[in-house]
Amino acid sequence: MNSTGGLDIAGGLKEALNNGISKQVTKLTAVDGFYRNEAVKILMPEELQKVDKALRKVGLGSLADDGIKMLNRAAEDATKEATPIFVDAVRNMSFTDAKNILMGNDTAATTYLQNTTTSPLYAKFNPVIKSSFTKVGADKVWANIISKYNKIPFVSKVNPDLTDYTTNKALEGVYKMIAVEEKNIRTSVSSRSSDLLKKVFAMQDNK
Repeated sequence: MNSTGGLDIAGGLKEALNNGISKQVTKLTAVDGFYRNEAVKILMPEELQKVDKALRKVGLGSLADDGIKMLNRAAEDATKEATPIFVDAVRNMSFTDAKNILMGNDTAATTYLQNTTTSPLYAKFNPVIKSSFTKVGADKVWANIISKYNKIPFVSKVNPDLTDYTTNKALEGVYKMIAVEEKNIRTSVSSRSSDLLKKVFAMQDNK
């Protein structure tokens, strides 16, 4: 393959990834970006399902709902930090990476991003989620939830690490939405919004 073809592949794939990141990650940062999106909505952690049931049983369903909403609000707030890390990973992608991704499966680019960005994103998200809990009022809501639950007779007390849980769920949501966009660009010709994208993904169509 000549150098121009190589540049086309790398450039086209980077353009596609940057488009997907911009489009999907931006959606997640909006109010209700996580909360109203059933594909990525963060629910109660598994170990707190009993908390949810117990609160609803004693008439505190709205408090349980507020707790879920606040987890999603913190994720929406923290996701604003993701884009620069993704852009950096895309910028540093080699031609070999780009070629392998282009000829790979429907989520090869998303998998590449997971492999290259999960650690830096977790390190960035975790403190942001922690401060987002305070910013969106989640810390008070959850302190109230845990306090109310722990006062219910005969329950085993809980003290979950909600920062770690929400960080991991926020990351899952970000990658899930990028995968949606990647599949869209790979399978829908109309999603290829530039001549370069059309040219590069035509190679994938003919593999």
